[in-house]
Amino acid sequence: MHRDFASEDICGQTLLRLVSRGNAITAELLRLSEHIPSVFYLEPGSASEYHAILNDFTYLKEEDRFERHIQNNQRLLDLDEEFRDNYLDLLERFYLLFEAIFKYVSDFNKFLSDVDDGVFIQQTYETVFINQDGRQLMAEALYLYGVMLLLLDQKIDGLVRERMLVSYLRYKGTGSVSNFDEVCKLCRSTGFSLKNKVTPMHPSGYPDDFFARVRVSPEVIRLIIGRLRSDDIYQMAYHYPAPEHRSTALASQAAMLYVCLFFQPDILRTQQSTMREIVDKYFPDNWIISWFMGFTVDLTIVWQPYKAATKAIENVVTAENVKLLLHQNQQKLHQLNQSIEVLLREGHLTEEYILDNINGRLLPIVRDSNAALRWWILHRTTTSKRFRDIILAAASQEDVLKLLLSTAQLEYILREMFRHLLKAKMQYWESSKLEGVNKMNAIAQYFSGDQVLCSVASKDPQLQQYFAATAATIAELD
Repeated sequence: MHRDFASEDICGQTLLRLVSRGNAITAELLRLSEHIPSVFYLEPGSASEYHAILNDFTYLKEEDRFERHIQNNQRLLDLDEEFRDNYLDLLERFYLLFEAIFKYVSDFNKFLSDVDDGVFIQQTYETVFINQDGRQLMAEALYLYGVMLLLLDQKIDGLVRERMLVSYLRYKGTGSVSNFDEVCKLCRSTGFSLKNKVTPMHPSGYPDDFFARVRVSPEVIRLIIGRLRSDDIYQMAYHYPAPEHRSTALASQAAMLYVCLFFQPDILRTQQSTMREIVDKYFPDNWIISWFMGFTVDLTIVWQPYKAATKAIENVVTAENVKLLLHQNQQKLHQLNQSIEVLLREGHLTEEYILDNINGRLLPIVRDSNAALRWWILHRTTTSKRFRDIILAAASQEDVLKLLLSTAQLEYILREMFRHLLKAKMQYWESSKLEGVNKMNAIAQYFSGDQVLCSVASKDPQLQQYFAATAATIAELD
């Protein structure tokens, strides 16, 4: 494509706006989930006074009986009115969030239908996926929808969602609530529960059935997963050229693939060769991953219901391999702490040293430190009884924290040094140019025969080496 996909193409602009919306919805979900009133966390049989006016989707089957019960009790009527005054605005905001998730996937399906029908001239699925921006945006659009669903269940309990939806319907009236049936279908309780933080309850068919409530084109899902499997869509290998950093370079893409695979669970269940390829490429040395900001998952646990996925990850997460990874990362932790401690000594990181060693020494240390930190911070959270104790014993929390702080300090110094160098770039250039002009003029005057070459005010080892090397080269000529 000759035009920039995301800024000059109508198809790209539409997809970019959709992905931007997805990020905004995710942010709103996280924000609202921290302000859920405690009254909605009622347990069945609770003695709370609000229990009589709050109900889940069973209300929709017995609406008349439920309303008569409230109408015939003045105390409940007063309590219901008080509840409405206190929480209606918040309920409306939650409903708009639930509806926004439904509208997001509906608009994504509409976009895919428009591409398939040729609404965007000269754009097809193939041309979109050939484009670098197109691949990224298509994958992000599906990934964000999956993230919304997972966060919805993890941050807002299913029964709480149902009570909110029923309360909002009662207070606003059926005619005033748009897309209520569709929103209820998407947001009804899945049975998932985080009450046990160590081993959350996963009902049978979860999260496959949840992801299938509003279906996305299977062909598009196949294309997205195919690109995530085969391509480096963010071109991160350029920033992490070392082979041992491949899983770190592809970490963001691995998180997207983990979420998107739930849209096509057949791969997780039956396609052993595909899952082996995915695990060997993305998870050869890590099984605890961050699938969204601050949300981690243990693949050995979450993939247990899927035969092909379980077999693939078990081939990697063996006792022998884990001990080898522990030994390697343990050595890196101590070596990096020592190396960075030397670099941070006062007077060591001068401008000249940084410019001479940035690619050969400093950037590799920064990359190694970030890769090691990522491994330790993630895998110290494992809940696996087989590996938790040996991982925690292999390195102290103080050593990991020391590397984290020293790496941050090193990165800050390098950033500030380069910021200063870039700011003074023109000043250095003008000074060096003037010095070069003066020396060339001095050489020109020398060859005029009127002056001797005596204008060199100070030593210049680099020029001395250059001319000495040139003289040696001339001497070797046949």
